[in-house]
Amino acid sequence: MELKPLVGLTWEYFFQIVNTIVIFLILKYLLFKPVLKIIKEREEDIANEIREGERMKAEGAAYKAEYEEKIGGAEEEGRKIIETAVARAKEKSDMIIDDAKKDAELISQRAMREIEEEKIRSMNEMKGEMSNLVILAASKVLEDEIDEEKHRELIKDFIDRTGDAV
Repeated sequence: MELKPLVGLTWEYFFQIVNTIVIFLILKYLLFKPVLKIIKEREEDIANEIREGERMKAEGAAYKAEYEEKIGGAEEEGRKIIETAVARAKEKSDMIIDDAKKDAELISQRAMREIEEEKIRSMNEMKGEMSNLVILAASKVLEDEIDEEKHRELIKDFIDRTGDAV
């Protein structure tokens, strides 16, 4: 009794493997790498802005320490004036620190929103590119004249179901 293989190795099988690899490489270089680069740049911008906020906070604390040092050497007769100045300096320092914290938080939130929007935009672009590639591949494989609108509708339905599963 002779055993027959389950999958026959034909030229079409090898061409399909090569086409799949080529499509993957094209997507990798034209889509995945630029999107990841943009996300990495966004993260670096956020980190830089947070460092700048921390630097401003340290600068505010240095100003606070400087004011307190100057006040420590004042004479008794000017103590009330100095205490008023200390209170104002402390409020201003705290205000600067609070503002720096708020700014850093706002910058972080804005950057996160931008990253999410960029992800959504990238996914939508990827869906469009995938549909075009699928139409092109389908028309090559079928070699029949099929209504392009019907193709787009089938592909959109497939992509929507695939997007929901992911």
